[in-house]
Amino acid sequence: MKAVVNVYLKNGVLDPQGKATHHALESMSFTGVNDVRIGKQIILQLQSEDKEQALIEVKEMCEALLANTVIEDYDIEIK
Repeated sequence: MKAVVNVYLKNGVLDPQGKATHHALESMSFTGVNDVRIGKQIILQLQSEDKEQALIEVKEMCEALLANTVIEDYDIEIK
Protein backbone atom coordinates (compact mmCIF):
# COMPACT_ATOMS: atom_id res chain seq x y z
CA MET A 1 0.00 0.00 0.00
CA LYS A 2 1.20 3.52 -0.76
CA ALA A 3 0.56 6.75 1.12
CA VAL A 4 1.03 10.14 -0.53
CA VAL A 5 1.43 13.08 1.83
CA ASN A 6 1.29 16.64 0.49
CA VAL A 7 2.66 19.22 2.93
CA TYR A 8 2.12 22.92 2.32
CA LEU A 9 2.29 26.20 4.20
CA LYS A 10 -0.86 27.35 5.95
CA ASN A 11 -2.72 30.33 4.52
CA GLY A 12 -1.23 33.53 5.87
CA VAL A 13 2.28 32.10 6.28
CA LEU A 14 4.78 33.91 4.05
CA ASP A 15 6.26 31.76 1.29
CA PRO A 16 9.50 33.41 0.08
CA GLN A 17 10.33 30.45 -2.18
CA GLY A 18 6.92 30.75 -3.82
CA LYS A 19 7.37 34.50 -4.28
CA ALA A 20 10.81 34.00 -5.87
CA THR A 21 9.40 31.34 -8.20
CA HIS A 22 6.49 33.61 -9.15
CA HIS A 23 8.89 36.45 -9.91
CA ALA A 24 11.09 34.14 -12.01
CA LEU A 25 8.08 32.91 -14.00
CA GLU A 26 7.02 36.50 -14.68
CA SER A 27 10.53 37.39 -15.82
CA MET A 28 10.32 34.45 -18.25
CA SER A 29 7.09 35.92 -19.70
CA PHE A 30 4.72 33.46 -18.00
CA THR A 31 2.22 36.17 -17.13
CA GLY A 32 -0.90 34.09 -16.44
CA VAL A 33 0.20 32.94 -12.97
CA ASN A 34 -1.42 34.86 -10.10
CA ASP A 35 0.41 33.24 -7.17
CA VAL A 36 2.83 30.41 -6.39
CA ARG A 37 3.00 28.38 -3.18
CA ILE A 38 5.73 25.78 -2.73
CA GLY A 39 5.17 22.56 -0.80
CA LYS A 40 6.55 19.06 -0.65
CA GLN A 41 5.28 15.59 -1.41
CA ILE A 42 6.28 12.53 0.60
CA ILE A 43 5.52 9.05 -0.76
CA LEU A 44 5.56 6.18 1.72
CA GLN A 45 5.44 2.47 0.86
CA LEU A 46 3.56 0.78 3.68
CA GLN A 47 3.30 -2.87 4.73
CA SER A 48 -0.19 -2.42 6.13
CA GLU A 49 -3.15 -3.87 4.22
CA ASP A 50 -5.71 -2.04 6.39
CA LYS A 51 -6.46 1.34 4.81
CA GLU A 52 -7.96 2.86 7.96
CA GLN A 53 -5.03 1.77 10.13
CA ALA A 54 -2.56 3.05 7.53
CA LEU A 55 -4.27 6.44 7.54
CA ILE A 56 -4.05 6.61 11.33
CA GLU A 57 -0.34 5.71 11.29
CA VAL A 58 0.54 8.18 8.54
CA LYS A 59 -1.36 10.93 10.37
CA GLU A 60 0.75 10.17 13.46
CA MET A 61 3.90 10.37 11.30
CA CYS A 62 2.82 13.75 9.97
CA GLU A 63 2.09 15.12 13.43
CA ALA A 64 5.39 13.81 14.83
CA LEU A 65 7.85 14.44 12.00
CA LEU A 66 6.72 14.96 8.43
CA ALA A 67 4.94 18.31 8.88
CA ASN A 68 5.54 21.30 11.11
CA THR A 69 1.92 21.68 12.15
CA VAL A 70 2.51 25.17 13.54
CA ILE A 71 3.00 26.58 10.02
CA GLU A 72 2.09 23.69 7.68
CA ASP A 73 -1.01 21.73 6.74
CA TYR A 74 -1.04 18.37 5.04
CA ASP A 75 -3.25 16.02 3.05
CA ILE A 76 -2.95 12.24 3.04
CA GLU A 77 -4.02 9.92 0.25
CA ILE A 78 -3.84 6.14 0.78
CA LYS A 79 -3.62 4.13 -2.46
